Amino acid sequence: MWEIVEDALIDSIKLIPFLFVTYLVMEYIEHKTKDKTKEAIKKSGKFGPLIGSLLGIVPQCGFSVAATNLYAARVITLGTLIAIYLSTSDEMLPILLSEAVPITTILKILGVKLIIGIIAGFLIDFVLRIKNKNQIEEEKIVDLCEKDHCHCEHGIFKSALKHTVNIFIFILLITLVINIIIFFIGEDRLGSFLQNQPILGPIIAGLLGLIPNCAASVIITQMFLDNVISVSTMISGLLVGAGVGLAVLFKTNKGIKENIKIVMLLYCIGVVSGILLELIGFKV
Repeated sequence: MWEIVEDALIDSIKLIPFLFVTYLVMEYIEHKTKDKTKEAIKKSGKFGPLIGSLLGIVPQCGFSVAATNLYAARVITLGTLIAIYLSTSDEMLPILLSEAVPITTILKILGVKLIIGIIAGFLIDFVLRIKNKNQIEEEKIVDLCEKDHCHCEHGIFKSALKHTVNIFIFILLITLVINIIIFFIGEDRLGSFLQNQPILGPIIAGLLGLIPNCAASVIITQMFLDNVISVSTMISGLLVGAGVGLAVLFKTNKGIKENIKIVMLLYCIGVVSGILLELIGFKV
């Protein structure tokens, strides 16, 4: 058991410098592009799902939260919101980069999420336009991202350091749990079970994706890196995972029934996409 703890600790500590540098770069980019990103989303119009998906693949502090606030004020469409949720990967990218995953592999994963987000977003808006339910209203927008979630006012260094510490703790705990499970069940048996379940795997990953914080993407990505789940199953969970955006949705958007429908729509798109990718044998 001590060897399991030791291995998890060593593997996690090795990631600290890579995580910090990655988050520092991301914080810098966000501070330079934050306002431009939001303005681009606001002015995207019918091309919202395309613009939203493209901007969503770049990890930004609370981007799904900002999109949720824009939707609650009816500045963007439901299709644009779903496209952003689907393309956003939360902590996936910094973890993959810190683990030295090949860039081509990362680009394939991001590309699939981008395409699914664009297609789903445009289809949703098309259906809503036909039903004449997609009405835009002018309301006051409250930026909860900066107020409640980002802590960006502390500067990029402190913010990057805080992100690094938080994700390090998550990775350490999750790696420890996974190692213990593998120790008792067996890596081959566990991996074979989940990777040979083209339907069950995405369903479980999708449920994990519903966790409204960065823990979801950390768990799912780490399971993929440990060969516990396939890339298709990982993509399924990451499509559903919208970080704290889902929690903010229930806080800012009026109508509990509408919010539940949005979550169920997101979940179904993620799970179905993962199952289809499994069936066609998608590899990276």
